[in-house]
Amino acid sequence: MVWLVIVGLLVLLWAVSLGKIHLGSSLNSKTTFLNDNASAGLPSRKNVLLVIAHPDDETMFFSPTINYLTSRGHNVYILCLSTGNADGIGGIRKEELYLASVVLKVPSQRVKVVDHPDLQDGFHKVWNCNLLEMIIKEEVDSKAIDVIITFDNYGVSGHCNHCDVHRGVRKLFQNSSQQVEAWELVSNNILRKYCGPVDIWLSILLARKCLNRELQSLLNENPFQSYAAMAQHRSQWIWFRKLFVSFSSYTYVNTLKMMNR
Repeated sequence: MVWLVIVGLLVLLWAVSLGKIHLGSSLNSKTTFLNDNASAGLPSRKNVLLVIAHPDDETMFFSPTINYLTSRGHNVYILCLSTGNADGIGGIRKEELYLASVVLKVPSQRVKVVDHPDLQDGFHKVWNCNLLEMIIKEEVDSKAIDVIITFDNYGVSGHCNHCDVHRGVRKLFQNSSQQVEAWELVSNNILRKYCGPVDIWLSILLARKCLNRELQSLLNENPFQSYAAMAQHRSQWIWFRKLFVSFSSYTYVNTLKMMNR
């Protein structure tokens, strides 16, 4: 009987959390992320570059951020630093990324996929930070980027390619004199990572406690759009990734932390 009560409470908490997410537009309106000039009636549209390692990273980990940005008129660009060719299907995965990006309302012409012999997908493939810095800088310069968003130093899953992307962005950020902001996606512990929408409560609380606004919590106002986008990655849309997208907190909320020089 006790376990039935516990399960019932968990289901109720899950439902309440989803309900709060459906109110996300009003909650996110209180978020100051890239919205500093809105209160003064000034244009606040920014060119934002999302830097990822593999096709499907944009949906599995960053869809709350993408949905937040596109719904507010920001210009989102995606730089994917490999084709995800670990299983020899890099060409297929590249096309899947274009399809998923359109679902996420990022035009395919704003998506760039790099296919470099020294940047190949793999758990034991170490990517050169100088090469990454050069490629990212070219994209920042050519697109007049105002803001960069990427993984933190753990890269959500600890994948070495994710970590290398972080190091490449950080190297560029620290060496550049340009007025470009850089934000990193905070990696959660395993309990928070797989508690689905329930994690929104702690994410919101932690962001609100950060008085200097260097921590921002972005709710996914349309999680079903994230599912639809992930379904475009057909080569990857197998049972355990379906479970991941359903139970991962990254489907429902992103916590971004500002990089310091």
